[in-house]
Amino acid sequence: MAREFQRGHKAKISDLTPGTDLYVGVQISGPGLTFDISCFGLDANEQLSDDRYFIFFNQPKSPEESIQLLGAQAGDTESFRVTLDRIPANIHKLSFTATIDGAGQMSQVGPGYIRIVAGGEEVVRYAFTGSEFTTERAVMLGDFYLKDVWRFAAVGQGFDGGLDALLKNFGGEVAEEAPAAPQQQAAAPSFAPPPQATAPAPSFGAPAAPQAPQVPQPAPPFGAPAAQTPTPQQQMHVAPTIAAPMAPMGGTVPPPAPAPAPYGQPGQPPQQPQFGQVPGQPVPAAPYGQQAPAPYGQQPPGMPQGVPQGVPQAAGAGLQAALQPYKETATGQRWTPQNQQLMRVDLTMGGTPVLARQGSMVMYQGKVDFSYKGAGFAGRIVGNATGQEMQLMRCTGRGQVFLAEDGSHLHAIELQGDGICVSAESVLAFDESLQHEVRRIEGHGIPGGALFTMQFQGTGTVIVKTHGVPVVLPVTPTTFADCNAIVAWSSASQVIISSQVRLRRNAYPGHSGETVNLQFRGAPGNFIVVQPYEV
Repeated sequence: MAREFQRGHKAKISDLTPGTDLYVGVQISGPGLTFDISCFGLDANEQLSDDRYFIFFNQPKSPEESIQLLGAQAGDTESFRVTLDRIPANIHKLSFTATIDGAGQMSQVGPGYIRIVAGGEEVVRYAFTGSEFTTERAVMLGDFYLKDVWRFAAVGQGFDGGLDALLKNFGGEVAEEAPAAPQQQAAAPSFAPPPQATAPAPSFGAPAAPQAPQVPQPAPPFGAPAAQTPTPQQQMHVAPTIAAPMAPMGGTVPPPAPAPAPYGQPGQPPQQPQFGQVPGQPVPAAPYGQQAPAPYGQQPPGMPQGVPQGVPQAAGAGLQAALQPYKETATGQRWTPQNQQLMRVDLTMGGTPVLARQGSMVMYQGKVDFSYKGAGFAGRIVGNATGQEMQLMRCTGRGQVFLAEDGSHLHAIELQGDGICVSAESVLAFDESLQHEVRRIEGHGIPGGALFTMQFQGTGTVIVKTHGVPVVLPVTPTTFADCNAIVAWSSASQVIISSQVRLRRNAYPGHSGETVNLQFRGAPGNFIVVQPYEV
């Protein structure tokens, strides 16, 4: 039986099916609307660094054919074949998208879905309707993404700008080529449903002939869904030719006429400014650090970029270039780091409220409600007795909330049925779906006879804050950590308090001060997180 996903739901592919040769079907329609359904193959920085992995009707397969466009069949508006074990190592995400060609909005679409079929059986389906959108003209439907193993996420996030906005979000650029229109229009009828309309599953062919690369030819079936009466293929049309991402050369800014260069260029730190850099401060060799000559004069070398010099200047390319590294980052995920000290959570994804430390909200967009989250009488008693009390607020609604606290470094830790132990002082926010409780660590020779920590378990994300950049160490029989520097550890680890308190050592000045340490033991795969700071 197929699993029904909601927006924001994620799962390992191996939990859905043991197969790696998968059929992905998309169904979307609306009165008078024409759709382009595509797949973006993105690198580790979620950028389209290789335009051969933009799969659409003008480029129906990747070089090694691990991603293939199949056309309309089995009741789907568009379908793909994805062979996960053949995808090259530089591709870390496959984003399946739908855009409206021409006028229209996503709010006009009827009920639709994206589904995964393995071995002829549907294993997962994410359904959506036009009521979930407003003025968007493009939407990211679902993602295959690599995080240790391949996983699937139901996204359902829209863009007002259509295909152009998607391309710029993924680091690509649109180049219009009008002369190619007649040839592309002529090639459109070659897309057709598979000829075996009554066969139990659509067949897939050998590589297409050079003169008609868009025609899927017969080949051994890989387990796509049973074919139904084929529906006429929607009218194909010419789409803009896609160029590879441009990296500004010579440190200059693109001319003011086109849109600013896509946020997060290949070869540069993706979507991350240099931490600690003040906007407008000169950065040597930065791609956006200098302004091209303008009628109002070029700024002197060494002066802050994007700042008026002498006479007022128009807010043109110079200002946009200065602010470009600090733009909001939108990846289609529920939790998105904006930089090392700022985290964004999209409450519209997943439908689960977020519990955050009181006062940690720095800004928000949309309609969001903040309410006090009490721990109850018993919770307050336990919190006061153990020092693991958290003053929380509950964030609900539809919008994006930005969280930060005291410039601490923030880290999103996604739990999928496993657990992690974190000191309450190191927790900034977490999904309400996670279970949390105070855990006691027994020991001798320390005040109170024990230490305490918070244990989080279940499915969701917890945001951990650290002073500085932490280090993650595997647990071995000889792993020790200072109890004032430890941030978190896997809940399956065995923790033993190693006390070095001795009367003689502490009776005289000059002892080391390292009197209480934690020793960790556990099976391979367990870990600890230590920060370069002692609380």
